[in-house]
Amino acid sequence: MPPSVHAVKTSETAAIPGQKHYLRRGTGAYRRASLALFLSGFSTFSLLYCVQPLLPIFSQEFSVSPAESSLSLSLSTGFLAVAIVCAAAVSEGLGRRSVMSISLTGAALLTIATAFAPNWHLLLVIRALQGLVLGGVPAVAMAYLAEEIDPRGLGATMGLYVGGTAFGGMSGRVLTGIFAEYLTWRPALFIIGAIGLAAAIGFIALLPPSRNFVRRPGFDPRFHAKAWLAHLTNPALPFIFAIAFLAMGSFVTVYNYAGFRLVAPPYGLNQTELGLIFTVYLFGISASSIGGLLGDRIGHFSVLLFGLALTAAGSALTLFASLPVIILGIIVLTTGFFMSHSIASGLVGKLAHGTKGHASSLYMLAYYVGSSLMGSAGGWFFAVEGWAAVVIFTLAMLALAFASACFAQQFARRKA
Repeated sequence: MPPSVHAVKTSETAAIPGQKHYLRRGTGAYRRASLALFLSGFSTFSLLYCVQPLLPIFSQEFSVSPAESSLSLSLSTGFLAVAIVCAAAVSEGLGRRSVMSISLTGAALLTIATAFAPNWHLLLVIRALQGLVLGGVPAVAMAYLAEEIDPRGLGATMGLYVGGTAFGGMSGRVLTGIFAEYLTWRPALFIIGAIGLAAAIGFIALLPPSRNFVRRPGFDPRFHAKAWLAHLTNPALPFIFAIAFLAMGSFVTVYNYAGFRLVAPPYGLNQTELGLIFTVYLFGISASSIGGLLGDRIGHFSVLLFGLALTAAGSALTLFASLPVIILGIIVLTTGFFMSHSIASGLVGKLAHGTKGHASSLYMLAYYVGSSLMGSAGGWFFAVEGWAAVVIFTLAMLALAFASACFAQQFARRKA
């Protein structure tokens, strides 16, 4: 790797067209970038999903229904979905590193503010703003990886980033549940926000500047519209976007309403016990890294199809009444989902032609719209027909995701 990559540490520069200076495994810059992107995934998902174990508490304290309490999460993911599209466009001019740094810092501060919300409606407003701010991380992080990491190791690096998101999702849920049990929910959110702020500082200190990024000063709506349209007319990519929508929608639906089922009789779990169930995210951390490595070796679509089938099997296992079997089902579902997400997100960078930030933004838009819409819709199924209806709903989405993966594979083969 050229020494110049190591010399620039504080500013983001534009690349010279035609020259590529990739971060390669074994270098100091690669290790710093890996740790920084791990921290960004950790912070984003811990801040975003820290309210999930609190949904039953919100429902009781603010006298709202389960579906209404899920708005504290769905509004964040919904606004984040919209912000991702704008953030990808902004990052073309401002720079990947700058956008991610501002987003991580702002989201951590808003989480701290949530702890002081005096009423339900203001809490929802702050959570919606947090979603807007967080939009600067996911799609931009994927674009940074696709641009800066040696393509031969992109699958493994993307798996590590997704592993960070899994660790953050687990930590936010588990720690919030434990802190809420002993300190109430307000101090719990304050502590999670402080941890997110520390992660943001670490990210800013570690991430190397972009070397292959080509800055586009100003804002040209026609350029961005053409870029998004080009990806939508790519035969394979819309099916990958559909997988993001459907797989994330099914995953969040299970996690949103499993808590309501498990705090009620005959299980009667407390907040600490409920939070500890989210330690199954450890399986997601391993699955995302292993999935990326396997995809590089035996084929990305083969691993993607296997991961989606595994997610469906996990969802079906939660139909049993035995608590150990329910937890096993959540483990299997989590493993399959993160394996699928790791592969699908990596495929976006491989299948997109240019403007990878725009392609990533469309993937993440579908991902979070699925989380927001399907995560809230699942509450209606739970209220009307109970847990069995939730599982049927998720299995239907996963069947469509599996079909989408098959179509995407066929189009990718024709193109090759």
